[in-house]
Amino acid sequence: MRKSIRILILTVVILILGIATLGASRYQAPADDVTLGAQLYDNWFAALGVSAPAGNMPIWERQKTNTRSGADTWRCSECHGWDYKGSEGAYANGSHATGFPNVMKLAAGMSEAEIVDHLKGSKDPSHDFSKYLKDSDLQKLAKFLKEGAQDDKPFVDSITLNAIGGNLDNGKKLYEADCAKCHGTDGKQIVFRTEGINEYIGSVANRDPYRFLHRTRFGLAGNVNMPVGHVLGWKTNDSVDVLAYAQTLQTGTESQPASNAGAGSQTSPKLGGPQGGVLGGILTGLAAAVGMVGLSAIFMVILLIIGALIVWALRKRS
Repeated sequence: MRKSIRILILTVVILILGIATLGASRYQAPADDVTLGAQLYDNWFAALGVSAPAGNMPIWERQKTNTRSGADTWRCSECHGWDYKGSEGAYANGSHATGFPNVMKLAAGMSEAEIVDHLKGSKDPSHDFSKYLKDSDLQKLAKFLKEGAQDDKPFVDSITLNAIGGNLDNGKKLYEADCAKCHGTDGKQIVFRTEGINEYIGSVANRDPYRFLHRTRFGLAGNVNMPVGHVLGWKTNDSVDVLAYAQTLQTGTESQPASNAGAGSQTSPKLGGPQGGVLGGILTGLAAAVGMVGLSAIFMVILLIIGALIVWALRKRS
């Protein structure tokens, strides 16, 4: 009998460890430098869990077309766009236009060390981030610009903003496996607040596909729970497929459609979460907890059944 109990306990432990390992591998925190660098590009102070510097970024005053102020002015994504092309890309005009350069093109002609030096103000003292980011962080950002930033022009129609050549079946499969748990199968489970309007994941996919692609590939700065396509092994076509599928989801209440990804494409919410502040966060956390409890209950039932079968088999054998 004691031997049976020991075997049962060992079986349960092995199964629990297997389940935990599976969950960890599916939703692991980003570990590679390219992913971390991409999140720094998105919102470095959210990624590092620190407050944004006070006031506007010094270079911000050199342009007058983008009227945003404060924390947003310190973000690489606000200056150079989610397509990384600055004045040559989606932010060439619209409310996000700054006239700042195409960093993808600049990075192509520089080494990672030269990019880090530039981020330290070697070419422009007003562009010195060394007061706020450690060398290791600047190196990750440089690595992303050299290896992770991708030209999505072949995959997004510049006029309609629709995904080009997306496989809806594969997109649906990936969305339901990795996105629907939080956003819902209809994309309406999380409501984002963007420049005075409510929107869903479908709204973002249709209005700002470049931001959608960046974040599905590399995650959301400051949100360690969001699945990261780059970590999960998604290929370029996978992220485009998910974009194509997400563009079929409900978009909710929106303002006048933008003529390009730059127009009206505010990057809020900064930390990426539900609207409603603390209450929204609590509700989202409770929903996630309930889901995990339900999943755990199913596994426990399975474990009990397996354990009972093992004990029955051992008793019959003895």
